[in-house]
Amino acid sequence: MTTKKPKSSAAFGLTTCLLSFFGLSISNARMPASFLVPLAAELEPDKKVIYKKAGDRELELHLFHPRNFQPATDRRPVFLIIHGGGWTGGKPRKFYPIAKNFADLGMLGISLQYRLLSTKEATTVFDCVKDGRSAIRYLRANAKTLGIDADKIVVSGGSAGGHVAVATALFDQVNESSDDISISCLPDALVLLNPVIDTSEKGYGQEKIGDGWKELSPINQVKANLPPTIIFHSTNDQVVPFDGAKKFTERSQKLGNDCQLVTHEGGRHGYFIFDEKLYQTVIAKTEKFLKNKGFFAR
Repeated sequence: MTTKKPKSSAAFGLTTCLLSFFGLSISNARMPASFLVPLAAELEPDKKVIYKKAGDRELELHLFHPRNFQPATDRRPVFLIIHGGGWTGGKPRKFYPIAKNFADLGMLGISLQYRLLSTKEATTVFDCVKDGRSAIRYLRANAKTLGIDADKIVVSGGSAGGHVAVATALFDQVNESSDDISISCLPDALVLLNPVIDTSEKGYGQEKIGDGWKELSPINQVKANLPPTIIFHSTNDQVVPFDGAKKFTERSQKLGNDCQLVTHEGGRHGYFIFDEKLYQTVIAKTEKFLKNKGFFAR
């Protein structure tokens, strides 16, 4: 990845947002801020498109175009990245650097905006999941206009965003009533970054989801014929326990799925955003994984 070094430290507000991205609080102020924050602050997408209307809200896809992109004639693979924040916080900007990285490799890089869990707005985690699934259907339905290859859609996400990402391949009964469910929302590959993968009391999110938690627990909904998947997770994650990622991988592999788990010994939740070398390693392994799966030229 060729991104320039940040020129200055992140503002307090951005740092707070990034910490909350991974379920952390500002009480952990002694922790180093993510070096991605100032990089993200300097980036702007090439285009924003509305993929869905939910009540009075218009939800957007933030698009980063590859070089020499010609939507009318191109058919580019997609790398869709989904921010985390415990389903309650975060914005698409958080992962602009990752979307831009894959745009620089020739893909259409996209960062997703989705509804967040809110008592005031009467939105639930089910709504977060519905939005992720709606976004993939929008991309496929508008593939020619957007200049994308509808058979090469990669969905990625961090933490709760990883949950929304894997939800596009699972939870077939959780769909927006306005969606055309004849259009598949199954991605062609998954890249999961310390994802919420177990919503039981041993994992993360049971209280936020409520009584229907098992319906949205990936580890409880594993099935055959899932897309190729790579999961990055640290063994000492105190927010989203590593054991969930390990069990999900084992169960998925037993069903014949291509599912790889890349572990980082020790490390906090979201370990790779606090260390540039670790970040570059995650990006490089993701690039190799996608190259081996035919998403861009070898």
